[in-house]
Amino acid sequence: MEHKISKLKIAIVVTNGFEQSEMVEPKKALEKAGAKTMIISLKKGKVKGWKDKKWGDAFTVDKKIDQVKAEDFDGLLLPGGVMNPDTLRLHPSVINFIKGFVKANKPIAAICHGPWTLINADAVKNRKITSWPSIKTDLINAGAHWVDQEVVTDGNLVTSRKPADIPAFNKAFIALLRKVQKDER
Repeated sequence: MEHKISKLKIAIVVTNGFEQSEMVEPKKALEKAGAKTMIISLKKGKVKGWKDKKWGDAFTVDKKIDQVKAEDFDGLLLPGGVMNPDTLRLHPSVINFIKGFVKANKPIAAICHGPWTLINADAVKNRKITSWPSIKTDLINAGAHWVDQEVVTDGNLVTSRKPADIPAFNKAFIALLRKVQKDER
């Protein structure tokens, strides 16, 4: 039996328009593995997902981005959706939060359009990454080595392309978190 990641806290950074399955499914998998998750957003209240080409469910925000630091967490989840990362990457508080994970070499998982925020956080240069195909050129222009694969792990970074990749994405992120937890013992 694989050990649990019960001592780990994972930040999930989203705003309105995140791809609902790319937040909900990894969140469930992380919690099932024993991690504590926290939804972080630009403001208090609720954030709405995007599901089946229309607005999805609303989720309670645990903390505002200006109330947290990367040091408070062991890992970071960046769901996609087009609106979500496109909005988040324009907020210096979000980019600085992500940079904290990058600088500390903490696990980061980004799916679909989620890697857009990593570009702004200077986290993709010389990294092997996958994503939704429409941001391939953006990632390449930022210095990433883009590949079309279900899931890619490059050091502390896990990336996937789309909702169909979520099972592999979850497995890879949890494996990376387990490795980090084991290495810290």
